Amino acid sequence: MDASSSRSRTRRLLTPLSAAVCAIALAGGCSGAGPAAPAPEASASGTAQGSVKRAPDDLEAAYQKVINDVLPSVVQIEASEGLGSGVVYDGRGHIVTNAHVVGDEKKFKVSVATGEEVVSASLVSSYPEQDLAVIRLDDVPDGLRPAKFADAGTVEVGQIVLAMGSPLGLSSSVTQGIVSALGRTVSESRSGGGTGATIANMVQTSAAINPGNSGGALVDLDSEVIGIPTLAATDPQLGDGAAPGIGFAIPVSMVRTVADQIIKDGKVTDSGRAALNITGRTVVDDDYRPAGVALVSVERGGAADEAGLRPGDTITGIGDDEVTTITSLSEALANDRPGQKVRVTYTRDGSSRTAEVTLGEI
Repeated sequence: MDASSSRSRTRRLLTPLSAAVCAIALAGGCSGAGPAAPAPEASASGTAQGSVKRAPDDLEAAYQKVINDVLPSVVQIEASEGLGSGVVYDGRGHIVTNAHVVGDEKKFKVSVATGEEVVSASLVSSYPEQDLAVIRLDDVPDGLRPAKFADAGTVEVGQIVLAMGSPLGLSSSVTQGIVSALGRTVSESRSGGGTGATIANMVQTSAAINPGNSGGALVDLDSEVIGIPTLAATDPQLGDGAAPGIGFAIPVSMVRTVADQIIKDGKVTDSGRAALNITGRTVVDDDYRPAGVALVSVERGGAADEAGLRPGDTITGIGDDEVTTITSLSEALANDRPGQKVRVTYTRDGSSRTAEVTLGEI
């Protein structure tokens, strides 16, 4: 496994929280997320936290318009072992969702808003490194309505947003909140069906992201998708229960980049994600604490190889970021780009060394 992804100032802000994927098992809940987090449904009650002042009737009308505009473009996806959500990407029947929703499967049952019947769909391609996938309806029903996707530059902290999907198997459900933060770097757990991906530039939202919301739509009041809800934070102090009001969505810019490549080429051909081109494993010190990433193999001609690193070296830092585990290495690389130069601190034969590495690509 290539340990890749990027430097983030935000990961420290997430401690002690971790992220759990939110597809729902047919007989269970969100993988690792615990009980569903309580959160308000979109309602006529007035303004959401951080919103501009509006008359209650105006806000209610805005919510209702967005729901009427977007909900027909949000589908429920059933795999053999779970349920998730998806968003109609174009009129040819392509649907974008999370890689952890589709898992290793190739065939799916999709409930579309244009009718009560279930439509079969097939996998086009999955990209677990960014937890995104595209499936395609085998027969495109009349009236299928693609969603509108926003310009990423219009997303702002404090914006009112609605999350649409099938939480707990309840199709066509809507919750509301705001954009709480931008630019978060979050690592998924591999337990319970997660991909283990480290994803940069996530949109943090207070809108409830419950089991089954994965792959759905996070939309603004212009009825445009600004992200794909993917993760709910969990708090170990609550027994890994959901941390209310902290959810994450993959930003629309990455959704478009990945989906467009998959639809055009059948796979992601240009990830834009930096890598050291190594395989590594977490090592521990004499007190059994994580102490770095030992290089198991180094790709010939890759970034680490060109900088003189070799199997047996242990990476302990990227730039100013300490590296103690594979996950922290991925997070240290998550915001970097292929071709960028970084300082890598590592140990060899008990001595600490540094090397300037020109990053490769996943």
